[in-house]
Amino acid sequence: MKIVLVILISNILASCNGQLKSESEQAEIKSHEFGKVVSELDDQIWRIFQDSKDNYWFGSNGNGIYKFDKTIITQFTTKDGLVNNSIRGIQEDSAGNIIIMTAKGISKYTGTEFITLKPVKSSNNEWKLQPNDLWFGYLNDLYRFDGKSLYELELPRKDLKKAFGRNTSQGNNNNPYAVFGVNKDKAGNVWFGTESAGAFRFDGEIFLWFGEKELSTLPDGRVPGVRSMIQDKDGNYWLSNFYSKYRIAPDLPNGYEKMKAVELPKEIVKDKILYFNAGIADENGNLWMTTYGGGVWKYDGKTLSNFEINNGKEDVLLISIYQDNKGTIWLGTNNDGVYKRIGNDFKKFEPKM
Repeated sequence: MKIVLVILISNILASCNGQLKSESEQAEIKSHEFGKVVSELDDQIWRIFQDSKDNYWFGSNGNGIYKFDKTIITQFTTKDGLVNNSIRGIQEDSAGNIIIMTAKGISKYTGTEFITLKPVKSSNNEWKLQPNDLWFGYLNDLYRFDGKSLYELELPRKDLKKAFGRNTSQGNNNNPYAVFGVNKDKAGNVWFGTESAGAFRFDGEIFLWFGEKELSTLPDGRVPGVRSMIQDKDGNYWLSNFYSKYRIAPDLPNGYEKMKAVELPKEIVKDKILYFNAGIADENGNLWMTTYGGGVWKYDGKTLSNFEINNGKEDVLLISIYQDNKGTIWLGTNNDGVYKRIGNDFKKFEPKM
């Protein structure tokens, strides 16, 4: 009996060890297969971000997100737990997690997994403005993430017909309050650009509404949308166009003053669209703005100059602009990957591994 018992125990232990080994091997394989090592970036890179560890993240329009650690490029998709493969925004929270906005939800990357953040709808709307909050806006969706909860918000409604004197729902989204851009100014106030309902500034307590006709549906039916809001070295705000800039003036009836942004040469007015889809202010206070098919524009406070981006075959269609931790400017495109500013030119970025 003792011999039989020893044999049975030995068999059980061997079986357990085999099972444990098998599970360990599976876990190792799963960890190894998390993400896919690739040799190049997608042609459609809409978003660029550098995290606090100096890793670069490149968000594509349909093929997930790429992480470049200066050694390898790792591609993550819905197969790895990403909620959607079309990336619309990349940020980092105070805990070091990468928060990724997609066309169909928001994912949190912890370094080992993707977690889909579930939005909380609150009856009192949870409008707050805290230093570590992250804001996300894309079309009908507007969210505030405080590190724990993701709050779904709604902009205040205005009398658009009275303000603009015409229909403001002629865009593809058919919602004038669809959020096209979110930015923060130097004082930490958050700005929201919409499809055709103008722009809003939230200071933590009240909203300041910019209900100007050039920020809505245009007389010819175009709906450029307020996609980017940037602050120049004089403290004035540029809201996605070269026509006007705004100065906050609490003593005025509207709370702001509208001024001419820049003198525009006739050839520019004739040949180029006067709205930009993304913009930044660099460390010297220069404004950099991108147009879809019209290259990059730089405004140094006096002169507006243009940089054409062409790959020798076609114009490069620009989607976004980003300034990294060292002040280098990057461009995200819809047809030719990523461009990086080197000297006075923008060159196609080819990661060296």
